[in-house]
Amino acid sequence: MSYEIQKSEAEWRAQLSPEEYHVLREAGTERPFVGEYTDTKTVGVYSCRACGAELFSSETKFDSHCGWPSYYAPLAEDRVQYIEDTSLGMRRVEVRCATCGGHLGHVFEGEGYGTPTDQRYCINSISLTLKPAE
Repeated sequence: MSYEIQKSEAEWRAQLSPEEYHVLREAGTERPFVGEYTDTKTVGVYSCRACGAELFSSETKFDSHCGWPSYYAPLAEDRVQYIEDTSLGMRRVEVRCATCGGHLGHVFEGEGYGTPTDQRYCINSISLTLKPAE
């Protein structure tokens, strides 16, 4: 897949911390309940930590109690990319930044949360940067 922002693995490693690189470039997962945005209520926009593309709004963030920040929709469908993920013996849908291809997390649906979309974008805090509203 071709992305608007493309860098070599060496450039990504120089830009990102080892933990950020593991999640964003190697599709890793941060441990639950430790991310800086898991319980954040600050109003603002969440952007990709790797490239700065705006991805999610605090307006769609909700308490799922799953251990990671959860949103019921991205800012716009063209902001994220969906990839079928059959790793770990499960069938899931991976969510990536559509601008740089950074791994964000996964999206689940039909879990019974009272959200307008019946979806839960389960996103790693370390993949995001919050820009508070002014």
